[in-house]
Amino acid sequence: MIYTTTLLSRGSLIGSLISKVRPLAAANISNSSVHQSKTLEEQVGLPPRPKKPLTPYFRFMREMRPKLLAKDPKITTIGIVQELSKQWVDVDPKLKERLQSEYKKDQETYMELRTKYESKLTDEQRAEIKQMKQDISDAKERKQLRKRVKDLGRPKKPASAFLRFVASERLNTPQTSQQTYREWHQKATAKWTRLSDEEKAVYLQESRKELDHYKKAISIWEEKMIRLGHIDVVRSGILIDPPEPKARKSQSIKEKLV
Repeated sequence: MIYTTTLLSRGSLIGSLISKVRPLAAANISNSSVHQSKTLEEQVGLPPRPKKPLTPYFRFMREMRPKLLAKDPKITTIGIVQELSKQWVDVDPKLKERLQSEYKKDQETYMELRTKYESKLTDEQRAEIKQMKQDISDAKERKQLRKRVKDLGRPKKPASAFLRFVASERLNTPQTSQQTYREWHQKATAKWTRLSDEEKAVYLQESRKELDHYKKAISIWEEKMIRLGHIDVVRSGILIDPPEPKARKSQSIKEKLV
């Protein structure tokens, strides 16, 4: 069975502006100091990788931004991007040529530094960095999928019997000012283990009842997602075609007799 997924358009004006605003932070042209997290190379004990030079366009923005702020201190970052993008279209050719020349010179220096840097990496370090990049990419995909599933209204899985008990304990025996949450939770967990089967049955019955409703709701939701083409949010097992039904013995015998 073949399904197609829907394509999402990203060509909006806001998306275009955001993509231009983000490199501004990288160019260190914002008023506030941005805390830089460690690079992958630094996390494996290496010095930071040489940074790519700014392109002529972002060099222009770095130079012109202070002048624009001097004229209008209240201008927003989006406003700066919009205004300087317009100015860049009709910028003085000599200025653009100078910025291009500076970029080419810095690019040559960057390539030399990058070559020297990468030549010093061991195979183990390369493999570790590659794996870290893959882990980051996988985590980003999982985060995007969780958001997508939430936006599409996926039914929420009900709480387990234990979590129901913990929720009731928060009301009946709340955390005191002398307790940390961890201490309170440990105490609630110990109390759960001491409950009799009859006492736990109350929470188990509620959990099973809601779980039955959830299973029905998730089946309906996944069928809807399949019809709409959102196959990426459906559990993989649902998309597998069921095996062909086996012929009954009576039918097989009849076919042989014929």
